[in-house]
Amino acid sequence: MSIILHITKRDRWEDAKSTNVYRGDTLESEGFIHCSTLEQVIKVANAFFKSQNGLVLLCLESEKVKPEIKYEGIDGGELFPHIYGALNIDAVVQVVAFESGEDGLFELPGELV
Repeated sequence: MSIILHITKRDRWEDAKSTNVYRGDTLESEGFIHCSTLEQVIKVANAFFKSQNGLVLLCLESEKVKPEIKYEGIDGGELFPHIYGALNIDAVVQVVAFESGEDGLFELPGELV
């Protein structure tokens, strides 16, 4: 089983559950970026979500994702899974609260899949 990780706001996730479809916070027409390693999650969280709370970390089983997934590089050559289209929420196998610490930085939640 290959896991893809995605950070989102808790209220966006709650809205998605009522429609059975999740649409990324950004890049709606071009897809949205997820993380494929725990290290990527921390880098992304601390770069783009520093000091934010009310977030969750979605754990997706890549084999269940219906839209196309492309692994695309960024500066430095690291590959990130990029999902093109609305995500079917039955691909989400775990949802974990993801809050920043007192210093505004994130650490990995202990209860990941």
